[in-house]
Parts: sequence; C-alpha cells; structure tokens
Amino acid sequence: MSTTVKPIDELCINTIRTLSIDAVQKANSGHPGMPLGAAPMAYVLWTRHLRHSPTDPKWPDRDRFVLSAGHASMLIYSMLFLTGYDLSMDDIKQFRQWGSRTPGHPEHGVVPGVEVTTGPLGQGVGNAVGLAIAERWLAATFNRPDHEVVNHYTYVMASDGDMMEGVAAEAASIAGQFGLGRLIMLYDANQITLSASADVTFREDVGARFEAYGWHVQHIDGMDIAAVDEAITKAKAVADRPSLIVARTHIGYGSPHKHDSFQAHGEPLGVEEVRLTKRALGWPEDKSFYIPDEALTEFRSAVEKGRDLESKWHRRVDDLHTADPQLADKLRQVLAGELPKGWDAALPRFTPADGAMATRDAGQKTIVALAEAIPNLIGGSGDLDPSTRTALKGQGDFENPNFTAPAGAPPTQGMVGGPLGYGGRNIHFGIREHAMAGIATGMALHGGILPFAATFFTFSDYMRPSIRLAALSKAHVIYVWTHDSIGLGEDGPTHQPVEQLASLRAMPDLTLLRPADANETVEAWKIAVTHTEGPVGLVLTRQKLPIFDRTKLGSAAGTAKGAYVLADSAAGPPKLILIATGSEVSIALEAHNQLTREGVASRVVSMPCWDLFQAQPQSYKDTVLPPSVKARVSVEAGSTLGWERYVGLDGAVIGLNRFGASAPGEIVMRELGFTPEHIVKVAKSILAGKRPE
Repeated sequence: MSTTVKPIDELCINTIRTLSIDAVQKANSGHPGMPLGAAPMAYVLWTRHLRHSPTDPKWPDRDRFVLSAGHASMLIYSMLFLTGYDLSMDDIKQFRQWGSRTPGHPEHGVVPGVEVTTGPLGQGVGNAVGLAIAERWLAATFNRPDHEVVNHYTYVMASDGDMMEGVAAEAASIAGQFGLGRLIMLYDANQITLSASADVTFREDVGARFEAYGWHVQHIDGMDIAAVDEAITKAKAVADRPSLIVARTHIGYGSPHKHDSFQAHGEPLGVEEVRLTKRALGWPEDKSFYIPDEALTEFRSAVEKGRDLESKWHRRVDDLHTADPQLADKLRQVLAGELPKGWDAALPRFTPADGAMATRDAGQKTIVALAEAIPNLIGGSGDLDPSTRTALKGQGDFENPNFTAPAGAPPTQGMVGGPLGYGGRNIHFGIREHAMAGIATGMALHGGILPFAATFFTFSDYMRPSIRLAALSKAHVIYVWTHDSIGLGEDGPTHQPVEQLASLRAMPDLTLLRPADANETVEAWKIAVTHTEGPVGLVLTRQKLPIFDRTKLGSAAGTAKGAYVLADSAAGPPKLILIATGSEVSIALEAHNQLTREGVASRVVSMPCWDLFQAQPQSYKDTVLPPSVKARVSVEAGSTLGWERYVGLDGAVIGLNRFGASAPGEIVMRELGFTPEHIVKVAKSILAGKRPE
C-alpha cells in the first residue's frame, strides 16, 4: 500500500477485504485471495472513476463493469452492497447458498449491477468487448454535436487465468483491431493460479502481447492506489486504442500463511487464518461482517453521485429530443428493446414458382429485409459472409474509423453502399468463433442492440461455452448456422455436423430452429427477432430445397408452435406419422406421397423446433401427434439421440450414429439412407410390427 494512502482509503479497502473473506468463510466455500489483493483496484475504480447509479442499475449511459475473474465474486458483491445497490447484508451472508442472490459466480439477472454472467475464464473479456462495441455503435448512431447521449466506458477486471484462455486472446485481438478506446482492462497479475504459481504454466509477457494486438499498455503496482488512479486516468485519455493496466498484486494480501499462495485461491482461509488476517489488517478480530460507519458513508456517496449523473443525462436526452425528435424517439425505442411498427411487413414470401432454394438463401433475403426495418440489427460472421449469406447489404461495416483499406481493394460484403466506421452494422469477426459468440452476448446484454453471429453449424462447437453462458443469461442473441448436415457434401465429415443438433437441444434456454423450406425460414427469423428470453439458433442448409405449395400443405405459420401437420391423409385418420426437420422434411413428403399411392394413410409432421413444441398445450401436441398412432418414423440427418421421445417404443428413428463422408451431397444423403425409398421401407416395417433392419 502506498505510504500516501489516507486513513479513509485504507479503512474502505479493508472493509472490502474483510467483508469478502467473512462471506467466503461463512459459506465455507469460495475464493478469498483475489478480493484481498485486488481490493485497492476495486476501491479506486468504483469510487473515483466508475459512472454508475446504484438506485437505477439499468441507467443506459452507465459505465459497465465486468468481473471476468468470476471466481472472485465476493469482490463485486462487496462493491454492490457497499455502494448502495439492492443487495442486503442478509444476501451477503447467504453467499453460495440455495436460493441466494449471491451465487458462487456472478450471474446476470440475479442481482442488480451484475452486467454479465462470468466464471468460466476469458468469457468476461469477450463480453466486455461486446459491451464496448455496443457503446461505440450507439454513440456513432445517436450522438450529435452538442448532444452527446452515449458516452461511457467498459471496465473489465481479469486474472492470470483469463489471460491464458483462448477466448480472451481472440476477443483482445478484435478489440485492438477495432480501436475500442473506451475499453479498459485491469489485469490482476497476482501470478497465482488455483493449483500453483502461474510461472509453472505461464511465463509470457502479457503486456507485449497486448501491445502487438494494438492495445495501450501500462505496468503498475496494483497495491498502490495512487498508481491505480493515475493509470485509469491515463487509460481514459487514450481514445484510439483499448487499454490494458497490468497491475502486480498479491493474492491473499494480509493473510500470514497464505499471502502469495495458491492456497488463497480456491478455498476459504479458515477460521483461525481469517482472525489472523484481520489482525494483520488492524481489524477487529472478533467481529464478522463489520462495516465501519465512516467507510459505509464514503461508499454510499455513490448513490447521490449516481442520481446527479442520471439527471444530467436525462437533460441531454431532452435537449436531443428538442433538436431532433425523430432521432430521440429512435434512441428511446432501441434502449427499450422495442421493435418498430410494421417491422415484419416487408418480409419475403415464397411460392414453388421461385424454384428450389437453400434455406441460407431464404435467410439472406429475410435478413436484408429485417435490416431495413430494424435499425439496431447488427452482427456478422467468422469470415464467412459469402457462405452464411448474412451480409447486411448497404448497411456499412463496423470498423475502426482510422482504418484505411489498401488502395484498389474490393469492398467487403457489407460495405457496399454504406458508411465505414463505428456506425456500420456488419461486424467482421474474423476466424474467431469463440470470441464472436462471447462478444455477441455482451452486445445483447448492453442493451440497444439486437446482435446476430453466423458461421457453419459444425463450428458451433467452437462457440459452445459462450452459447451456454448466453443461454444462462437469457441473452437475446441470434445465431445463424449454415451448412447444416451431411447434405453439404464434398467438404466431408470435418464440416458435416452430425451430433450438433442433439448437443445443442440439450442446452436449457437455447431455442433451436431447423426450418424445412424458405417460408419456414422466414417464420424462424420472426421467432428469432421476437423471442427475448434467451438465444435463438437458426440452422440452415447449403443445398437447395423445394419450396412447399402452401395452398395444398400446412401453413408455415405452424413453425411458431414448433411442429405442425404439413401433409395429412386424405383417406381418414393416419395409420403412420412421419416426423422430420430441415432438409429431410421434403424427403419425408416424397415418402408420404409414395405411401399414399400405395394406399397407406400417413401424415407428415414438420418439427423445426423441439422446445417450442414442448411448450405447447398437451391438447395441441395430441392433435399433431395423436397418442393412438403408435407407428411413427422420425427422419433427421443427425444423431438419433432424443428422438425416442417422439417415436416411442413402437417407432423407428432414421438418423446418423456415425460421421459423414466426402462426396456430392445427394450421394452422401442417398448412401446414408436419406431417401424416400428407405423411409417407405422402414415405415412399412413398423406398420407390419417388425423392427427395421
């Protein structure tokens, strides 16, 4: 600690420390070390720099704080409680307990003031980059001379472990590329991991790496509050680059036996060590959860400061409304998460006369129409716009305003007819799928943005940890996954997703849709735009599919219910039900037609979304899949796992329990059994009471 520290500063810092270790000890679970070492940084940031309003945690122009090192959750809970957020001492004392508002790692939506869900290391760094991108886009879109209504910073506190994770490296590279000057990372370099000192596995020069990414880098003593204050001030003045503050700290600071030890990382200090640590800090040893009045008064000054900041912001918004009512109304609308009136009026509708069409191509026509109607639909792909068909033509690229394309370089996919800079709506994530997903979550949780992220379906595996946290956070992110099956053909099994549908269906709060034709794709996009209780994944084909004649078949509006009757028997109740998704629906329809010609009464059910179907009333589910009809066959070019819930013990599953192969798509589909003839054969076996071979 600096010798120039004031008594009130030391008192406040030690309040953070002791409150944190008391909560960990009471829970007999948690990570006390980082709060002990990083308390000076947290104190300086939250009391001298962070622009926030504890009584209105959702104030749109607040600075965002992300604790990427989520294992140190008591650090953020201590700061939230002390500065006056809606978090009580009882909540602190219930740390890590059943039903608690203070879970073991910070969770968005559980307690006000937690911006994103963190814990898996590196994820918070990705989220923070997304928060910073959202701020820059909103500022470029809504700020006007003399009317600055978006003007805030994103701060992220990261650990040695965060710096080792690949997702953080990907995200940091993007942040440097985009020159996100309002992103400031405080790196708690305590040089300790859970099982050892960091140098056992990690001896690189992190600062040099970030300088290579294009970041502004400072090295300081993180225990010196004057140094921390000066470093943050300098970082805020750097407008053209994100900033990294490498702060050397000491894990377990004050603990006589666990200072600078991995033993302070992942377990409570112990009753006796807590007592000795308090003694070393000059704290009452016999008092738990002790908050000095002077310290609480100092911290709670954030409440009035926040109200004053908010009041001034509202006046700026009022001034903008006077100068430009239409722009101010648009700002209010996007911040409220509202869709413009008539946003779906111009969506395409398709007929068989349009010819066979890949669902990715139908998706392209749909997203372009949506982008015209929804001004804050923003996103991009992992360097795959030409293949995923997700470029927002004419909407410009989100890019560092100081970036200059090489002379004579062709325009990028999204740049045609649009501006270049932070107001662009096409984000070129590069080949960084994991960071792309984490960034999209941050954009969604910032507010004011409806983000999408696209890549090939098989590469959803690279995104999965970030998808999981988006689902846990109920973040409104749209994933566009194309090249959805073995039907993509020649690229072979490395690019042919087989297990991904089953894997992602297993994830709670992720809505997964695999549309069967162009019109189902439009309906799937409508669901993706309006479903605000978690992420939505659209799984689309590369190969062309027939467009169903909806004058003769079930309406594509049935997509909203997850499953619907596409084609039914004209000769009375069906004796057999064929259930299919995506590209296999048209194959099942051909099989149905063949069975009809042979006098077999069958039904085709298109089931683009299991989750939406499961959410329907039982009465509706029974009309689509009558319990009396036991002969059922499911058809999907993916893992068979889970389909037994729909076909039952008497049905059959046509799917894949092997990887694909490299050959033209139609040949791969034929050789692996996805033909009308094979479906008919299996169906007849089921009707005859035989198990198919």
